Amino acid sequence: MKRIFIINPSAGAKNSQKEIEKKLAEKGLDDCELYVTKNKGDATRYVKERCEATDEDLLFVACGGDGTLNEVASGCVGHSNAVLTVYPCGSGNDYIKYYGDKSYFLDIEKLLGGHEDKIDIIKVGDRYAVNACHFGFDSKVAKTMTKVKYKKVIGGKNAYNTGVFVALMTAMKNKCRVIADGEELNSKNILLCTITNGKYVGGSYKCAPRSKNDDGLMEVCCIMPVSRFKFISLINTYKNGLHLDDTTLVKVLKYRQSKKVEIIAEKPDFPVSLDGEIIEGQKFEVEVIKQAVRFLVPEGIEETI
Repeated sequence: MKRIFIINPSAGAKNSQKEIEKKLAEKGLDDCELYVTKNKGDATRYVKERCEATDEDLLFVACGGDGTLNEVASGCVGHSNAVLTVYPCGSGNDYIKYYGDKSYFLDIEKLLGGHEDKIDIIKVGDRYAVNACHFGFDSKVAKTMTKVKYKKVIGGKNAYNTGVFVALMTAMKNKCRVIADGEELNSKNILLCTITNGKYVGGSYKCAPRSKNDDGLMEVCCIMPVSRFKFISLINTYKNGLHLDDTTLVKVLKYRQSKKVEIIAEKPDFPVSLDGEIIEGQKFEVEVIKQAVRFLVPEGIEETI
């Protein structure tokens, strides 16, 4: 199997190409290929073209954050000869937190010597998400993160917290309806909604603690508007993944496991985040494709998560 490291030079605080080249040389893995992406969308194009050019199995290692993983995974969808994994060197690596300690993914030998699982993919129109589709408060957070992620102090690892602060001032009520497998979860406004395959968003917020990324079901967590004081008091509960069992949230939280979700907004430019990238529209259909992609899990991580 050919092993191809797809490197996003803009991901994270520094270009990871030299680090990866050094690790490969130290392990004598000189048969691995490296491809450095040129611009947005280039990884998806490259993966598709490589898959279509051969019947041979190809392992693509997404070197970057969740955005890089999203692009590489999007190219893998529909190609049975594509295998996906991650070398996490971006500013955000939420998806692999599903598997626990990212050190396994940073160990080249463990990474390439792992076992294959098949993972679900979220489909939104003609776009895909590996980890999460989320909107409302979270969309404002994501838009702010994009603006500040390269700034000192408020960017980098602090970008999500900066986004939360801005959203607290501007995005406590978001006009849209959410329909999960035909059931309307709200009538007018929401605070936020996450639709996920993974467990985490925003670096450390465990939004979907019950998620299974291969069961053909998306975790839908819809929270109705609350006061800023109430929201602030609940941040740690949400961050630690305890919100689904918190009895004080019964009236404001709707949680479902669904195969299809419809989002119907009041305005035509309603923002939705797909693995951190914002798309806009008025109506979205979100579906899960069960076990759509072959995913290489590093050696040492239990097969059952």
